[in-house]
Formats: sequence, C-alpha cells, structure tokens
Amino acid sequence: MNPRSLRRRTTAALAALAACAALIATQAQAQAAPVADALTPATRFYVDPHSKAAQQALTDLGNGDFANALNMARLASWPQADWFTEGTPAEVRTKVRSLVREARLVNRTPVLVAYNVPGRDCTQYSSGGAASSAAYRQWIDAFAAGIGDSKAVVVVEPDGLALLPSDCGPGVDPTGELTATRVADLAYAVRTIKAKARTAVYLDAGNVLWRPVGDMARRLLDAGVQDSDGFALNVSNTHPTDHNARYGSWIAKCMWFATEGPEHARGHTDWCATQYYSPAAPNDGAPGNAVDSADPATWRWTDAWFDQNVGTPPNDALHHFVIDTSRNGLGAWTPEPGKYTGDPEIWCNAPGRGLGARPTADTGVPLVDAYLWVKIPGESDGSCTRNTGGTIDPEYGIVDPPAGTWWPDQAHSLARNAAPRLTFNR
Repeated sequence: MNPRSLRRRTTAALAALAACAALIATQAQAQAAPVADALTPATRFYVDPHSKAAQQALTDLGNGDFANALNMARLASWPQADWFTEGTPAEVRTKVRSLVREARLVNRTPVLVAYNVPGRDCTQYSSGGAASSAAYRQWIDAFAAGIGDSKAVVVVEPDGLALLPSDCGPGVDPTGELTATRVADLAYAVRTIKAKARTAVYLDAGNVLWRPVGDMARRLLDAGVQDSDGFALNVSNTHPTDHNARYGSWIAKCMWFATEGPEHARGHTDWCATQYYSPAAPNDGAPGNAVDSADPATWRWTDAWFDQNVGTPPNDALHHFVIDTSRNGLGAWTPEPGKYTGDPEIWCNAPGRGLGARPTADTGVPLVDAYLWVKIPGESDGSCTRNTGGTIDPEYGIVDPPAGTWWPDQAHSLARNAAPRLTFNR
C-alpha cells in the first residue's frame, strides 16, 4: 500500500472514531437557552450517542472497512426515532422516562413511536401488540406517564389507522367490533399522550399511495386527530417527500372541508378528490385527462378540485403533519416489469434506496411540521418474499432479518445512496 493511500485510510479511520466519540460531546455542548415547548422550526431533536449506527461505525472500523465506518458515523450523528413496541406498563414507563431524561439533559427533543396496538400489522411481518384493548390502554397510560413534563414528539401507531382490522381480509372482523375498538384505542392514545403539555402528537396516516384522501381523512377524524398536533406520513416507506406533502395537504383540506367548510359538505370527506380520481378532470379517456396515481403530473386535477371547492383556508385552521424521510432519498422502488407475478412488496426492504432529507423542524413547507427519520435506517422490515412462495427474498438472495433487526448491509446501502449526500450533523 503506498503512503498516500495509507494516509487517506488512516484519516478516514480517525474521523470515524472521532465522530462516534464526539456524539456525546456535541450534545453536551447544547445551548442552554430554553426552547418553546411546541414543535417549532427552532426545535432540535435528540441524537442517541449509543445508536446502532454508532455501534456499526466502530464495528466497521475494527474490520478495517473505513469507508463504511465513516458513513455509519455520519448516519449516527443524525436524530432518529425510538420505537416502543412491547413490555409491561412498568417497563415502558421506565424506558420512556429514561429516554426523555437523557434528551432533557442536553436540551433536545426526542422522537418516540408508540407501536403496541392489539392486532397490529394484520399478523404480518411486524405483528404483535398488546393482548387486549384494556392492556393497551394501561400501556399507553404508562407511556404517557414516562414522558411526564418533558418535551417529546410522538408518532402514534404506524399503520394502525391505514390498516384497520376490517382491512385485514375477509372474515377477520365480520361484525366490525375489532375495527371500532381499534379506532377507539387510537383516539385514547392520542388524548392520553397529548394531555402531556410539552408533547407534540402525530397520528399515523399511511402514505401517498395507500388510502384515498377522503378515506384517510375520515379515519383520522374518527380516531381523534382533532385532539392531536396532526398526522404522520410515509413511516417506513420510500415515496418521495414532495408527493407525501401534496397528499398531506389534500387530507388537511379535506378534513377542513368536511368539518368547517360549506354546511352542505359536513361529514362528506367522501366528496374529496383523491390521488386516484378527481371530479374536476374531464375523465374522457384522453391521456392526461384523468388522475393517475402513478403520474403526479395528472394530480393537477386533484389540486383543481380543492381549489374550486375548498379554496385556501388559513394554515392555522388546517391539520399539520410530519413526513418520514429515512429511506426516500431516491424515491420508491419499482421492480423490473414482469419479474413478479404477485405483490412485489415494494415497501418491504426496498433494494437500492437511500436516506432522504435530513431530520429537521425547519421544513419551509407551511403544513409540514418536520421531516423525521421515524423508521430507523438499517432496521429490516421483515423477511420479505415478494410473494414467491418461498422464504428467500429474491432481491437479496437471502432470508431477510426479522422486522426490527439491525441489518448492516442495508444501513451501508442507505448511507451510500443518500440524497442529498450524507454529511455530519453540525
């Protein structure tokens, strides 16, 4: 190895090691000036100095993998959410209290995810949750108690509203009782956590290519979004930030239209144009004259409906939202045409993706309160099979790690493909 190459590798190794060690020091030097309790553009989020990315940086460094070590150190310098997915009420209270105290010491705001609703994920890759509604509510009480009077941002139950029991398949909820209980449980979680005065709460609402605008607006209203700070989009998904921002603005306007808009529209979220259809379009069969969810250029027809029927309510009259940008830097994955005969599970460990916009509460977009890394970059979505009938993920040639398991190769790929390019958090 020539001296110049050795110097470059040594410099990279030292930078990676220094970055990991500096994570604690960086936060210890946090400004002492008080920050407003609400989520504002000035909010700075908590970075866990002992994150999996930080540990991976040291592992890579020890293996002599200097390029990945440096990238993992960069990744570790950015704030990511902490997920709470199980445990007794006493256990979750203790863990939440520990996190918010650590964040409080360095005057930062932690991002937490409550993910324990009964029957979550329709018994798929991330199945689990509390044993009953009563057990869940006790768990939520303890979760909120752990936050206490500390600052926090909480995302409530990813997929919990977009994937109700009634959506899980024929025969799962024939009477509708499970779905009604789910909606009531989510409303309880929102009210209970939001009762903590310094906590911002966002109820998960799926993503831009899932539920139609009016359907999601109705679900949010039924589940008590009016008691929260708004809703969350794109959690654990890869759809572009601007697409989700557009979708979120439609949902916000649709909720306003059906609750505060014209008297004749009260209760009619079903009248709202969507990412799939707009009454404002000619819908005459000519190319571009109907809304195509796969072609954002046609979404102008959805915009046109909202312009004609909703107008421009003031931003403070509309529900705001946050967007998960942890894996959407390169947008959604599209498999080769004809490669899969069944559902290719484009959301599940999508290959070749990259980190997206860095976490910040200063988005510059009126209704978007923050870009967050809600899904922890590098954690698996589950053992995806692309509905091939086997156990191997054909995109990787292996059995993917179980949901929530740290996957170094995926973390390395997300960091390498980051858009914009990954740098240290200053």
